[in-house]
Amino acid sequence: MLRLGTAARTAAGGLLALGLVLGAPGPASAQSIGQQVRADDVAVLRQIDVPAAWARSKGSGVTVAVLDTGVRPDAPDLTGQVTVGPDYTAGADPPGYQPPHLHGTYIGSIIAGHGSGPGRAEGVIGVAPEAKILSVRVILDDQEPGFYVYNLNAGYDDAISDGIRYAVAHGASVINMSLGSTEATRSVRAALAYAIAHNVVVVAAAGNDGTRGSSFTPYSYPASFTGVISVAAVSASGKRASFSDQNSSVVVSAPGVNVVGDGPGTSYLSGSGTSPASAFVAGVAALIRSKYPSLSPVQVMQAIVRSAQRRPAGGYSPMTGFGEVDAAAALTAAGELAAASLAPGGLAASGRFGSATGPIVVVPRDHRLIAVLVVVSVAAFLAFIALAVLAVVAGRRRRRRPPSPGSLPAAALPESPAGSSQPASS
Repeated sequence: MLRLGTAARTAAGGLLALGLVLGAPGPASAQSIGQQVRADDVAVLRQIDVPAAWARSKGSGVTVAVLDTGVRPDAPDLTGQVTVGPDYTAGADPPGYQPPHLHGTYIGSIIAGHGSGPGRAEGVIGVAPEAKILSVRVILDDQEPGFYVYNLNAGYDDAISDGIRYAVAHGASVINMSLGSTEATRSVRAALAYAIAHNVVVVAAAGNDGTRGSSFTPYSYPASFTGVISVAAVSASGKRASFSDQNSSVVVSAPGVNVVGDGPGTSYLSGSGTSPASAFVAGVAALIRSKYPSLSPVQVMQAIVRSAQRRPAGGYSPMTGFGEVDAAAALTAAGELAAASLAPGGLAASGRFGSATGPIVVVPRDHRLIAVLVVVSVAAFLAFIALAVLAVVAGRRRRRRPPSPGSLPAAALPESPAGSSQPASS
């Protein structure tokens, strides 16, 4: 994932570093390049324990929607795997221009490539080689002539959100978005909520705005929306790649340095970025969905998080999340969650609360007695109210009665008018 300038609405599908994979010095056959690619590919897959996971799941029956620059269905390592959906960028490129679909094809091969050549022993094999890809074009490769037209034209504001809804409506159980922007649009947030509510796992690249220091990087969307598995990039040693974003939205990490994938024609590309990291985690989600289809998106995320390897000190870091994804361990964790979900809740049909073992005794109601008690209770309440009112009235009368003169102290008696004579006291 490569960001655009401040005027851009969404990030295009480019990578930080993208180049053709070359063979050894001197003439090299296509077969030797394919074998080299497979060796490099398997080395990265072993880093996250994918080969061990294949004994239990290869993604059969799962459709992963790749919302990107488009996935070529004729790529050697993806033949028969790709269904092409709509192009929500139509009109941005000049008429007659044929998009290269570079980034989308590269990402699709990492998720579900099945290899090529004799016995499919060459080329790229993805994390979930038996999964299907639904290609939905929502962004442009950054070298396309319509690149800036798309990003500066408000007519394409809903391209990504429309792509999400299309993927949900056409059977995707996992969505990968190796794209991003610092702008959190309402339409994308609503579409993501719709996808998750319809039992779709959403994975997205954390972003490539990181630095070599420890500074906090801006949030990237859709990765930073709630419910999305935001993926950071790490090297072969498990260390955060210097370009990978670091913020509290990062959930897990995956390989993102010098990752090979399908390129134009019969060539291959080597790229670095959080884009391939996101694709690896989307592939793991496809393995889980294939083996345990009843798990919810939250449970799939939980399985990936609780099984992550190379956990940072304290259990979490904004640089690598909860650790690096582990495909085999994630399947094991998913199996445990699935088993717990199937366990019956509460008591069995023959169970009882408490220690009593006999039948429940039904006590009939005496409606006549209840009526008498109600009448007595009401009468007692009214009598209480009447007594309380009488007591208040009597108290007020006592306070209003004037005191007798003899009861007042001398100082309180009124003085005689001037000139009047008073009898002398004896």
